[in-house]
Formats: sequence, C-alpha cells, structure tokens
Amino acid sequence: MFKIQKIYHSLFIRLLLILCSSGLSIFFFYKDLGYTGLFSTFISFLLLVEIYFFLRNAFLLYDRTIASILQNDFSSDFSKHRSYENYKSLFQLYKKLKEKQHEQVSKDIIYRSILNNIETGIIILQKEEDSWNIFLMNDYFSKYFAVPKVSKWHYLKNQLPSLCNIIEEQGFQEMKSSLQIRVNKQDTQTFIIQTSRTKTFHQEYYIVLLDSIQKVVEKKEKEAWVNLMKVISHELLNSLTPIRSLSQNLNELVQQESLSTEDLEDIKQSVTTMHNRSNHLQEFVESYRKLAMLPSPKKEKTELSELVENCLEIMNPLLKKDGITIINDIAFKRWILVDKNQMEQVIINLLTNSMYALQEKKIKEIVISAQVKEKRVYLIITDTGTGVEPEIEDKIFLPFFTTRKDGAGIGLTLSKNIIEAHGGYLAFENGDNQTKFTVCLVE
Repeated sequence: MFKIQKIYHSLFIRLLLILCSSGLSIFFFYKDLGYTGLFSTFISFLLLVEIYFFLRNAFLLYDRTIASILQNDFSSDFSKHRSYENYKSLFQLYKKLKEKQHEQVSKDIIYRSILNNIETGIIILQKEEDSWNIFLMNDYFSKYFAVPKVSKWHYLKNQLPSLCNIIEEQGFQEMKSSLQIRVNKQDTQTFIIQTSRTKTFHQEYYIVLLDSIQKVVEKKEKEAWVNLMKVISHELLNSLTPIRSLSQNLNELVQQESLSTEDLEDIKQSVTTMHNRSNHLQEFVESYRKLAMLPSPKKEKTELSELVENCLEIMNPLLKKDGITIINDIAFKRWILVDKNQMEQVIINLLTNSMYALQEKKIKEIVISAQVKEKRVYLIITDTGTGVEPEIEDKIFLPFFTTRKDGAGIGLTLSKNIIEAHGGYLAFENGDNQTKFTVCLVE
C-alpha cells in the first residue's frame, strides 16, 4: 500500500476546510455581510486551487515514477525526495526494480564477455515478425570472418552468402553439418556448423556455432603431443636419473687409490643397474619406433571367424593357465579385407588386456561376438573384469600409458593405429562389471 493513508488524511482536511469555508460564505451572505461573504468565497476558491495542485502533483509523481519503470529509466534518485515518506512503498518498488536492472545489466556484460572470449564463431538471431535480425555476434566470429558487427540479416548475407544460404535452405531449423566457407577472400575452409532454436517469453532465438575443423584438429594434435611428451619425459627421467646418480658414484670410486671388496661390489651392482636401465630405454625407444613406423596394411580377403579362431589357438595355453573361459559367439562366416598379421596382433592385444583385467576376479569370462551393420563389421570383445576407471578413460589409448607393472603401454595404442590404418576405429565402453572393446571395420 503506497502509504496513501497520509494522502487521504491531507485530502480529507482540505475538503473539510473547503466545506467549512463554503458554509461560512453562505452564512455571511444570508446575514447580508457581502464583503465578508465574498472574502470567504475567495478563500474557498484558493482552497480549491490548492487541492487541485495538490492532487495534480500527487498524480504527476505517480505518473513520472511509473513511466520511468515502464521505460526502464532508473536514472532518478527518489531517496532524497521531500515526499519520500508519503510515497515510501512506491519509491521502494522503484529502487528494487532499479537494483534488478543493474543486476541484469551486469549479467549481460559477463555473458557477452564470456561469449567474446570463446574461440568458436557464435551468432544469435532474434525473430521479429517474419524476419530474423542479429541479436549477438561474438568477437571471434567478427574477426575470423572479417565481418562487421551488423544487426540485419541481409547485411550478413552479403558478407557470408555461403553460410546464410545453407541456414535459409534449412528453414532456420536445428542442424549439425559441415560446410565450406571462403574466409577473407582466401581459399575455402571446412567448418562444423551446429545450430539450435529456442523460445523464451514469446521471443524466438536461433543460435549458430561455427568451428573450424583445422582449428579442432590442431587443438587435438597439440593435446596429444603434450600428453605424449609427458609420458616420454617421465620414462626418460625414470632411467636417466638413476644412471646419472650411479655414474657419479662410479666416478668417485674409480678416483680412489685403492678399491675395497665392498667398493668392487658397489661397482658391479651399479654397472648391472645401469645396464638394466639402458636396456629399458632401448626397449622404450624400440616401442616408440614401432608406433611411429607402423607399416601400411597389406590387405587380403580373410574370413573373420577363422581369424578369431587362429588367435584363440595362440592364446589358449595362457587362457587355460589363468582359468579364463572363452565364449565365441561368432556364428556366421564373413569375409573382410584386412592385413591378417596386423589384425591378429590387434585381437591378441585385446585378449591380453582382458586377461590382465580378470586377474583379481572370481568369474573370469571373455565373450567374443560380431555384428554386421550398414556395410560395417563390428568385432566385440567383452570381459567381466574390473573395467576402466573414469579418471583414466581418456588416457588408455595414450602411448606408453599403462597400469600394469610389466606393461609397455603400447598395446592399445598400436591396436588403435592399426585399425585406423584399415579405415576403421577402436572404441571401448564401461558397463556393469564388464568392459567392452569394439573393433569397427569397413567391408
């Protein structure tokens, strides 16, 4: 309630004074006191004028405040207004809305700052009647495509017709595709476009995200190199640090004038350790060479079930030794074009990986199955092992990464490289008490 009780009180007093003044005027005229009656009438007139201006100012203040709210104009400060107490609730409402607007403006600035710092081209369109206008274009989009921050769709279409045409052809509907865009009068580049459409408070928005495939690939390559260098430096330091320490120790021993039996024993142990660590480094480099110099697959027609059976015959002694049950569910014949030796290496690597995962399990079971979908062959190896821990899921295909004490960390990486060289892919999936590796090959 906008504290209108005080206004009512003031209005009541003014009306009462006007009634009293009018009554006195009538009384004076009735008593033939003309001048006194005229004076009372003049007083009544002045009171009427005063009440008019009182009401006018009151309504003007209300109108001014409400108009400011409707126009989102919160530049006025009513806290020091002389009538603040009379309109306290109204002014508190104004202040609350003012704070809300400042908060919203701050959020908008933060959101725009975030969007402008994202290395993805972003434009947001806003629907107005039957046409679309540009609500927001982030800095990356503007700079990368050399487009000024226009507000009209047809201006953008003049600058980037290849992008705008495909959006119009799709009817401003959601899509995810790739397209060629000529950037800054240079050669065309391939981009991934992803769009979405949303509606809020009867207002429709169309969001367009553009990522350069080249940028995505470069980012992935950089991440891969960083991870690889971490592993390589870790392995090198594990060997070089003790070798350096032992060589310093040997240097001190050989500088002595005489060597005791204990010194000779230390020399023997140091040399043995250095030999073992150098062998480890040699194996490490050889493993890297295998990854880096993987020969191109020599493809030939190979029957899938026979390929799997050959691998199981090779692994059978180790599987029996560990008490692992193999269930081969491949019940059909399928010819595939692969390098037989390389594919055997992949299957053996995956079986070895499953065997390690089953070491601490009571139920030791590996299921091998196959599917054919849309001219693709899927070979699936599932074990009842411990699964892949979530924190290392993104590292299992990383060269030299391993959780095994005696592992080299190249089995899965080598398998992945072999499958990709065949035009397929290797994927894994964690389930309830099981891990599933899927080899996908094109027929």
